[in-house]
Amino acid sequence: VQLQASGGGLVQAGGSLRLSCAASGISSSINGGAWYREAPGKDRELVAHITKSGHTKYAEFVKGRFTISRDSAKKIVYLQMSSLKPEDTALYYCNAGHFYSDDDDDLTIYEYWGHGTQVTVSS
Repeated sequence: VQLQASGGGLVQAGGSLRLSCAASGISSSINGGAWYREAPGKDRELVAHITKSGHTKYAEFVKGRFTISRDSAKKIVYLQMSSLKPEDTALYYCNAGHFYSDDDDDLTIYEYWGHGTQVTVSS
């Protein structure tokens, strides 16, 4: 199973990017996903999370600016990022798989991880 993340790049502050994470080599659909990020010298942190019911959760620092979504049939998880700030600069990792919990507040760490895609926001 592979998760291929794409869509990163260099953007000016205030700009937008859309990250995509496409799964291959898996026969079943994907019903949940998340995006994490890791800035130099910092720990990896959760950015956004989506469950099989479509319930979403966001880190405080991206609320109102980022939107996570997924296309289960196409096995793609997206992260639409708007109003980007220099502090959003990081390596962004996708995490996707199957959500089994009955609790939509469960921030499941899914089975599959993608390689990071770099997002750089210039001031």
